[in-house]
Amino acid sequence: MKSDRLKYLVFGGLMPLFVYIYHSPATAKPAYGSYFGVSPAVSVTDSSQEEQSLGGAVGVRYKFLKLPISVRTQALIGGNTAIVPTVSYDLPLNWQTDAYVGAGFVLTSGDSLSPVGNQTSFAIQPGIDYVLPNSNTVIFGNAVIAVDGYKGNGGNAISIQGGIGWRF
Repeated sequence: MKSDRLKYLVFGGLMPLFVYIYHSPATAKPAYGSYFGVSPAVSVTDSSQEEQSLGGAVGVRYKFLKLPISVRTQALIGGNTAIVPTVSYDLPLNWQTDAYVGAGFVLTSGDSLSPVGNQTSFAIQPGIDYVLPNSNTVIFGNAVIAVDGYKGNGGNAISIQGGIGWRF
């Protein structure tokens, strides 16, 4: 189970970084566009219930074109579903790539685990978006860090997502 988690972590979470590294740099300009995407969600924190370490994610980004700010929401689905709305500051790295850091909340219901814990908490979301040239396809990767995300032991919950989206 742990080797599968590592495989998903490396493939899903780091793929956007590799795309950025092997892409030639250009003058920084925002990667315009809102998108809808799907990805695996991998919990990288130890929990007492190993079966909840892998799930799925559905994400939406709305980009304000005149400001370096986006509103993002992800639904992280595991044994429980967590909704993570955030507001992010976007930093353009080149023509197609934005790095960002967002702040928001993890909203959960019930006691079973989602990929980011089982308790409503403050969230920090760093990530990167890459728009494939001449297309509406977006490759994205991010982490959701839920501060005090677990009921009982009070530890932080971290989930990593990496997937593909469609600009609109």
